[in-house]
Amino acid sequence: MFLADAHKPSIARGAYKLLDLTYHNTVRSIRKGHRDAVFAIVSNIIQTLVMVGAFYLFMSFFRQFGASSAIRGDFLLYVMSGIFVFMVHIKTLAAVAGADGPTSAIMQHLPMTTTVSLLSAAFSTLYTQIISLSAILLMYHLIWSPVEFHQPIGTICMILLAWFSGISVGVCFLAVKPWFPKATTTAQQIYTRFNMFASGKMFVANTMPATMIYLFSWNPLFHIIDQGRGFIFINYNPLKSNLEYPITVSVVLLCIGLIAESQTRKHVSVSWFAGR
Repeated sequence: MFLADAHKPSIARGAYKLLDLTYHNTVRSIRKGHRDAVFAIVSNIIQTLVMVGAFYLFMSFFRQFGASSAIRGDFLLYVMSGIFVFMVHIKTLAAVAGADGPTSAIMQHLPMTTTVSLLSAAFSTLYTQIISLSAILLMYHLIWSPVEFHQPIGTICMILLAWFSGISVGVCFLAVKPWFPKATTTAQQIYTRFNMFASGKMFVANTMPATMIYLFSWNPLFHIIDQGRGFIFINYNPLKSNLEYPITVSVVLLCIGLIAESQTRKHVSVSWFAGR
């Protein structure tokens, strides 16, 4: 009896094994699309720069006609404040929704679980995005203009909140995907495209009329972006958004997604995908 108890793994040892497995699978997730992790980061930097450049030209065009009112300060930093949060959210959502499920071949290896798969997908995206955003801001600071954040800690917290929100939505899509694979993929694409506008990254919430606020206030990403700008710019105080809403919605969606994923894992079968 005492010998059997001696062989039982402790909580600390189990936590270490989970972290070790998550680390190695995170590295695998980063290199899944590209053989070299550096190339994956460079590719993400280029993609982010292209989006920043496109929105900068788009918003500058309307700004000339007074159709867009940016926050007083660095206009390019204002553009990046919305693009960065949007990219972190969308990239995390896509990674988590595309994580290895219970029918994946890698799940045949005993230490591997869907929990490790979800954590690895989330952390690999966070790592890639943080390195990419840091590199872009460093280049901007050295080449263009010094970067100054009013509250750096709050700014980082908004990036992490966008990441957490992406995990929550991604888990919901992952849980539904085995039941309706094509419909879920279409819904995910619609959500991503719709958030190009519905996230409100092209607008300043304080200057929006009440008739427009309701079009965006349902979206947690809108609140995160607006609150983030309050931490970045010293002369901007968000009045039409709050932090409680995105945190509450993200926690609720994560709980629903984990419960649904658990039920899906118990019923999913490889034969479901035979004819798909």
